[in-house]
Amino acid sequence: MDNLNSFEVLHKDKHTSARLGKLKTYHGDITTPVFMPVGTQASVKTLSPQDLKDNDVEIILGNTYHLYLRPGHGIIKELGGLHRFIGWDRPILTDSGGFQVFSHSDLRKINEDGVEFRSYIDGSKHFMTPELSIEIQESLGADIIMIFDEPVPYPSTYEYTLKSTELTTKWAGRCKERHNKEGQLLFGIVQGGIYEDLRQNSVKNIVGIGFDGYAIGGLSVGEEKEQMYQMTGYTAPLLPSDKPRYLMGVGTPDDIIKCVSMGVDMFDCVMPTRNARNGCLFTSNGKVNIRNARFAKDENPLDPNCNCYTCKNFSLAYLRHLFVSDEILSLRLNTIHNIHYYMSLMREIRSAITEDRLSELMNKPLTLPSPLRGED
Repeated sequence: MDNLNSFEVLHKDKHTSARLGKLKTYHGDITTPVFMPVGTQASVKTLSPQDLKDNDVEIILGNTYHLYLRPGHGIIKELGGLHRFIGWDRPILTDSGGFQVFSHSDLRKINEDGVEFRSYIDGSKHFMTPELSIEIQESLGADIIMIFDEPVPYPSTYEYTLKSTELTTKWAGRCKERHNKEGQLLFGIVQGGIYEDLRQNSVKNIVGIGFDGYAIGGLSVGEEKEQMYQMTGYTAPLLPSDKPRYLMGVGTPDDIIKCVSMGVDMFDCVMPTRNARNGCLFTSNGKVNIRNARFAKDENPLDPNCNCYTCKNFSLAYLRHLFVSDEILSLRLNTIHNIHYYMSLMREIRSAITEDRLSELMNKPLTLPSPLRGED
């Protein structure tokens, strides 16, 4: 596999639809399935790029909407692009800004040309089009960029979902026509809400335009968990088998394993970082609420099976003290651990696929030993 920006399925699990793959990008190879920590404003909150590398993070996600508003894509381009701006030399994916624009329903107006919205920072008026979204993402210089779409809110009527999905298809074509940055992958996004026929039509139309990868959008936005699984399980096998499949905004460790078994390759979610800042930590023995008073004198590490920096050096008592004292160090140590947990989870998932035992992993409690690469 010598071509830049190519994707290869290296192994298929014998008992599920899970795939082990490798995606080549300008800033390096990505092993899939992969989880992408979210760095909304060009920063994975509380962590440095070195923290991310120390925990085997291969790719991070940035947000077009936020970086457009502040500091501005022109400034970032002038300073050498997003990688140089943030001191990160591994792959970056930028989302198109669609979700953020549409999540502020009281601040925006939609028409076929694009979306008029007001900045959440200073109230200034802006007009985002598919072409502008691509222009911003090209200026940022991300390795993978997304089309500008209209994420369908939940709940939505069939009629609204149909109209919205058709608009996403039109915008996808405009994004493809506008995109011309060499060495940059452009992913299409499938919409359709919770309606199978609309999902099927969206796949047909988006794949017909032709993209370097395909995302399943509009899920994990308030629908029941089983609805999310149903739509993912229905949509993923409709997508080209030789292209990466990205489930946007998902999820919990259990969600990731379940959706990997359906053939999904890429995930992002704020859960590990946001939960860390709220004192909720993932361990091999389940979730831990670090503010719990029972940890006040506990000399044990957070997770005896984990060798992240936090677990190797600090006690539960100290972590609790930092958190209840509102110390900034608490946020960093908690986030290091949660990111390490998620990277260990993905490594275990990839190992399970290679050994054709993902179904076993799905049916037992997660107990991850969490070795860093090179320490196995």
